[in-house]
Amino acid sequence: MKKRTLMEKTRRGTVPAPLRKVARAEGVRVEDLCDDVMNGRVVITSPGGAKGALPLGIGRNLRVKVNANLGTSQARPSLKAELKKLAVAVAAGADAVMDLSTAGDLDAVRRAMLSASPASVGTVPIYQAAVEVLERHPGRIDRMEPDAVFEAIEKHAADGVGFVTVHCGLTLESLGRVRDQGRVLGVVSRGGAFLAEWMVRRGEENPLFSRFDRLLEIAARHDIVLSLGDALRPGSLPDATDRGQIQELIILGELTLRAREAGVQVMIEGPGHMPLDQIQPNVLLEKKLCHGAPFYVLGPLVTDSAPGYDHITSAIGGAVAAWSGADFLCYVTPSEHLGLPEAEDVHLGVVSSRIAAHAGDLARGSKKAWERDLQMARCRKALDWQGQEKAALDPGSIQRLRSRGDLPEGDVCTMCGAYCSIKGMQDILGGAPTPQRGASRGSDRKS
Repeated sequence: MKKRTLMEKTRRGTVPAPLRKVARAEGVRVEDLCDDVMNGRVVITSPGGAKGALPLGIGRNLRVKVNANLGTSQARPSLKAELKKLAVAVAAGADAVMDLSTAGDLDAVRRAMLSASPASVGTVPIYQAAVEVLERHPGRIDRMEPDAVFEAIEKHAADGVGFVTVHCGLTLESLGRVRDQGRVLGVVSRGGAFLAEWMVRRGEENPLFSRFDRLLEIAARHDIVLSLGDALRPGSLPDATDRGQIQELIILGELTLRAREAGVQVMIEGPGHMPLDQIQPNVLLEKKLCHGAPFYVLGPLVTDSAPGYDHITSAIGGAVAAWSGADFLCYVTPSEHLGLPEAEDVHLGVVSSRIAAHAGDLARGSKKAWERDLQMARCRKALDWQGQEKAALDPGSIQRLRSRGDLPEGDVCTMCGAYCSIKGMQDILGGAPTPQRGASRGSDRKS
């Protein structure tokens, strides 16, 4: 008997356990979530293998989620280092991680990541298929057979990953449009570049497009989410919203309907580098062309001119994207475009994206997001530093910054000291601040 997917189960009127867990975590009605899952407006990915892991809901009426990209490279193949970054990402609040490894024993790396992660884990199987053939035949990506691509996808799915990126919208026609229009940075997606070179050298159509039904069979059998990748995403601002990008999005919208017919959950990946004024139209376009499917964006980065600070350029774009309706933000670290991130880069990338996601949630009227900000405001009024830590997106930052240098006497900070406006207004506006529990007059915590 054919195993039914989570989407198929909801259509038959049942409520799978992962769906109940997501509804409880998000504070939404189970009935509403069932409706969004069965209609493809929400996807639910399986959790990682670590203790306490929970399924992840992405999409309409849910909190905006954040992903952290990790993985080995040829220059830095250490699994130990990537597992450390995984722990840092999860501690900083990442909702999901992606293993983008291209060096070492790729099966062992992926399985170690899955085992160690409480967060949902995604992968890009084309990386493994391409790397393995290039190790045997340097410079000959055309030696990669279509079966190898699908075998890699099957292997990743069988290992229990929550979602896989598959670049199904890259076709010979859309690649030709990119070539004819001209781009500053061509194809910047690594998976897209592997496939584009393979297609041109072999003169064959992308097997992930031409054999999409085979992909759907694998996804349905293992009940994984397909993240339809943006192989033609813009890698620079001048390339944003060009013909190749939009044609790929149109194709992904058509494939979304085919996936839903097969009971397979789908989300759509998006740009990329994009000027601020084009972000909202792009989100609205994705929602229209892809029938409300969850939108997963990289950044977007709103300027090309800030290397070393692209966690900031992407957080600006991510906040606008989240406010406009994007559902899932892929972090960008300070080392983007420069090298493999270190652990501290990972921390900054996750926190920056979480700030963007939270700003989007506030703009979208999230009750939980507003409760958090209200609690922070109340703690600031009370000069309650411990309470501020609890309400903060990154509690450690308060401890670190408060511990620098000499603190003045009392419960104020070094910015205003005796001229603190909050304390000065206590008698004028009322509502004296609540002292910190255990704190004595004329002293302050230094942790």
